[in-house]
Amino acid sequence: MRPMAVVTDGLRSYQDAVTKEFFTLKAPRTEHVRVPNIRDRSNNNMVERLHETIRQRSKVMRGLDEEATAQTMMEGIQIYYNFLRPHMALDGKTPAQQAKISDGSTPENWKSLIKKATEAKKIN
Repeated sequence: MRPMAVVTDGLRSYQDAVTKEFFTLKAPRTEHVRVPNIRDRSNNNMVERLHETIRQRSKVMRGLDEEATAQTMMEGIQIYYNFLRPHMALDGKTPAQQAKISDGSTPENWKSLIKKATEAKKIN
């Protein structure tokens, strides 16, 4: 599945990479959003931070040679970042709480989140 948009900083070599990976003649096309300035409202610092976290985790695991292993790890990180980890920029809320997907009245735990994700995957 192609993303709707890819946000990068001003480095020119990203244009070639985005074109190579996501260009298609069919709609909908992936939009490449270049943010040339750190002060720009739509900069990608949060994404860069997430990428660094993933890189650090995958480095110690030494076992992401298979796509299934990488997919499992990414799903775990996605659950952690969106439902369990409070974010300073969100005043200590998780992204799920901020988006009103989770109200925060009952603390989520790994087991319940994995169960929900498994059920959602069966539906899709």
